[in-house]
Amino acid sequence: MSLVYDYSNPTAIHFGKGQIASIVKHLSKGNKILVVYGGGSIKNNGVYDEVKSALEGFNWIEFSGVEANPSYETLSKAVVLVKEQKVDFILAVGGGSVIDGSKYIAAASLYDGDGWDFLCGTATIEKALPLGAILTLPATGSESNTNAVVSKKSTNEKRFFASPFVSPLFAVLDPSVMSTLSDRQLANGLVDAFVHTCEQYLTCPNTSLLHDGYAETILRGLAKLASTWDNRKDAVWEENLMLLANQALNGFIGSGVAQDWATHMIGHELTAFYGVDHAQSLAVVQPSLLRVMIEQKSEKLAQMGENVFGIKNDNEAVIVAIENMYHSVGVTTNLNDYETVDNKVIENIIPSLEAHGMIAIGENQNITLDICEKILKMAMK
Repeated sequence: MSLVYDYSNPTAIHFGKGQIASIVKHLSKGNKILVVYGGGSIKNNGVYDEVKSALEGFNWIEFSGVEANPSYETLSKAVVLVKEQKVDFILAVGGGSVIDGSKYIAAASLYDGDGWDFLCGTATIEKALPLGAILTLPATGSESNTNAVVSKKSTNEKRFFASPFVSPLFAVLDPSVMSTLSDRQLANGLVDAFVHTCEQYLTCPNTSLLHDGYAETILRGLAKLASTWDNRKDAVWEENLMLLANQALNGFIGSGVAQDWATHMIGHELTAFYGVDHAQSLAVVQPSLLRVMIEQKSEKLAQMGENVFGIKNDNEAVIVAIENMYHSVGVTTNLNDYETVDNKVIENIIPSLEAHGMIAIGENQNITLDICEKILKMAMK
């Protein structure tokens, strides 16, 4: 079957050390800029000072406190600030959570209703404030895609939306800012990028040598970084993770090919209920999902085994290789290893998936609630 797709990625990428200064190319002295960031780590690693220096002479204010899983409750406060201060440009400084949150702020600030409408699907984004991103934690690719995920604490929901209106106009990727990241953050970034790639690759056979080859290059690169984990503080290692994570979800490798995302849908619920890091939730779900769906994914698993791990004719060994890669960077694949997880996983997650319309997910829409339950039980080793 021939590929058919439309692809556009309008985000200008400024890659390399010192590139934060380049943000002024995209800003006007007439802008009222809101700088959005998280818990304050950018004030410890020098990023805040670089941003402040670049914005000298510009009209800007700031909003901090965006969580690792950006919450509707926190972001709503930023939306009020934007409207009160007549902000007309959003500058996200942080990882995927800050950038996702900024996308929500950009869209909700020009919407008369409740911005959560975008997450629950009762409204479509028709306009948004322009935004740019300065990436500090490579993982989600949010700095140059149209996607965002937001949580609602009051209802234990974690939902996503996508719109071309929230594509960042520019993204600064300076690997040198990664030097202060923790092992947990680096491992999460690596795992997140790997699963992102799998969600677009490990599905159905296709005819595109470019798409498969590109995805396999990303997967091999991430596996190489995992195998050289001891070098994770080296500049070249950090540079490669930032590049690979960006390319894993900038929209291209999924263009025109079947996509899965079931691991993400189940993982989102685990994060919403139990506070498990996003990448950690993916690591516990994915291997079990692959085992349950091993027949349906047999051809691509075999292809991945040979072209990424050098494994021939043993799909179970491919899944073990993925698990071992996660374990090698300190991320468990056993849901029971997380202290916050209780004995009500099935009782909580399955009804929530149903309530959110996730009753037939995966590339073939054949991962039903019964199969999701089987996957979760297997993940609780």
